[in-house]
Amino acid sequence: MPEKLPQVSGRRVAQAFARAGWTIREEGPHIILTKAGVRYNLSVPNHRSLKKGTLRSLIRKAGLTIAEFIQLLS
Repeated sequence: MPEKLPQVSGRRVAQAFARAGWTIREEGPHIILTKAGVRYNLSVPNHRSLKKGTLRSLIRKAGLTIAEFIQLLS
C-alpha cells in the first residue's frame, strides 16, 4: 500500500528539502530551492497547504521517496 502524503505547508516542505541538502535561494509567492550538482531547481508554492499532486511531484523531482520525505518533516 502506498504511503499516505501528509497535509503540509509550502514552508514546511522547503524546510524538509533543506534538511536533504537543498538550499533556499529566494522567497516570494514561490520558494526556490537549489542543490549543487542538480541541473534544475525546485519551485515550492508558498501556500498554507499544498495539493497532493504538487507535493508528490516535488518529492519525486527531489529524488526522495515518500517515506524519506516524511522522516525529513520530523
